[in-house]
Amino acid sequence: MNEKYAILAVDDDAEIVNILQTTLQDAGYRVQTARNGEEACRATEQFHPHLIIMDVMMPRCSGLLATARIREKSNVPILMLSAKAEGSDRILGLEAGADDYLVKPFLRQELLARVKALLRRYDALGSIREGRLEDQIQVGDIALDTAKKQLIVRGDPVRLTPTEYKLLLVLMSNPCRVFSAEELYERVWGSEAYSVENTVMVHISRIREKLELNPKKPEYLKVVWGIGYVFEAP
Repeated sequence: MNEKYAILAVDDDAEIVNILQTTLQDAGYRVQTARNGEEACRATEQFHPHLIIMDVMMPRCSGLLATARIREKSNVPILMLSAKAEGSDRILGLEAGADDYLVKPFLRQELLARVKALLRRYDALGSIREGRLEDQIQVGDIALDTAKKQLIVRGDPVRLTPTEYKLLLVLMSNPCRVFSAEELYERVWGSEAYSVENTVMVHISRIREKLELNPKKPEYLKVVWGIGYVFEAP
């Protein structure tokens, strides 16, 4: 049942908040709302949602800033909402830590499809607060703890978002294999890939910042120009 999922809907537009709340509640989700980024940060700590739907442009604290703050403490999936469809705005959202991006105005069916996909990914990966010690996937001095859904870089634990974890799980489970951006997107996002190069690239860049000594000259997570991405030991 969807009732087990709690969703935080954040937007300064009362009409959008009402649409989000009604659509999600009609689909069986528990919904909490916030009207700006500051409220969103407080509600995340108090409400512990399974997913956050975050508007980009809001007073007092933007969705981008709120997402970055939430990412310092939480790996909850975040779906970013924006009235702008430009690729640069999408990249800014992803760089801030969002997992997916939806342009307003949106179809309710598309909203629910994105929500279901993110929650399926969250369930598949489990909560980082849970888990027991299990085997690790090791490539060189980089390890992926499949119980805690955590990256271990040269002995130090590193926090990952669910999307970052799933990307690394695919790549590190198949070291030295080259994956195209389209194949990674279909495996990780669980939907058909169309013009997804920038989306995948942003997530790869964020992962590099977490595991590479010099992200501009990566030793592990590399680009095979014109083909895709590969994870291999130096």
